[in-house]
Amino acid sequence: MAKIEAKLGMIMDSVGQFFSGKDHLPYCDSDIVAGCEKEVLEAEKLSSDEHMQDCLLRLSWALVHSKHPQDVHRGIAMLEASLPSTKDPLQQREKLYLLAVGYFRNADYSRSRDLVDRCLTIAPDWRQAVALKKAIEDKITKDGVIGLGIAATAVGLIAGGIAAAVSRKK
Repeated sequence: MAKIEAKLGMIMDSVGQFFSGKDHLPYCDSDIVAGCEKEVLEAEKLSSDEHMQDCLLRLSWALVHSKHPQDVHRGIAMLEASLPSTKDPLQQREKLYLLAVGYFRNADYSRSRDLVDRCLTIAPDWRQAVALKKAIEDKITKDGVIGLGIAATAVGLIAGGIAAAVSRKK
């Protein structure tokens, strides 16, 4: 009996998560973004290039995890500008992952999936990227189900309207 209840609970949780639309990615508030921006300004004046790159990567992380769309767009732009010059595979992996998060936040799921797939070619077992890919696929599935529901409703309304018009003419 306990096994059945556990399985039923898992099914209910799964259905609830499907319709809630929430992802499990962390969000970053404005204070953290401001702190990272300050860190970058200080690094420009005092630090080595390597430290500056670390600060910029932290700022990019904060921006793509922000709740504010304009911050997410800034983070994407920073990462796209820096990616072509990145030679280290681990830094490439990080930037690809952060770009995928940014595009996920912007609801560009196909672009996000492409980027996370590129990330997984570099590090196939990276749990964060695997979890993001699952979240992307869940969103795509959910959007498809909702789209089908809307289309079916529209077809039903049109068919009902036609049926009503035909019945009035008789």
